[in-house]
Amino acid sequence: MQAEWRRERPEIDPSPQGIIGRLHRVAAYLTTELEAVYREFDLSTGEFDVLAALRRAGEPYERTPSELAERTMITSGGLTKRCDRLETAGLIERRVAESDRRGRVVALTPAGLDLIDRAYAAHMRNEHRLIAALDEDDRGALQGGLARWLAHFEAPGRVIEALPAKT
Repeated sequence: MQAEWRRERPEIDPSPQGIIGRLHRVAAYLTTELEAVYREFDLSTGEFDVLAALRRAGEPYERTPSELAERTMITSGGLTKRCDRLETAGLIERRVAESDRRGRVVALTPAGLDLIDRAYAAHMRNEHRLIAALDEDDRGALQGGLARWLAHFEAPGRVIEALPAKT
């Protein structure tokens, strides 16, 4: 593709396509591989994210809805939809906060705690498998380069209008 563009538009450098195109392709493969593990536990990516955010909170494994929306990077409407399904499945509960009776919290149930612990262990085995093709040097270089690149996009005050919403 780049050779064709170099031939057709020699005044334009197409080399970014070698990075960005490959990132898109890798992202598509990773999404497929990650979602396969979530499906083993009857979870969507978004539902896994909610359960994981609650588990990372530590005991008593609860967060306010606004904390949960922030940790999962979704709108309150998207969070409500995910929580409705997880509550129906008996994996979370919504209740009045013990520390502030006016507030509400979302908390893991014992079944939710058991499920996310098993799903997270499987998820991490899968992620280790997915990066196994890279040696330690490649992993370090990739992690550092991507961190610097991402920091550019996430710089304070920078607004990207076209950022897709996670649902």
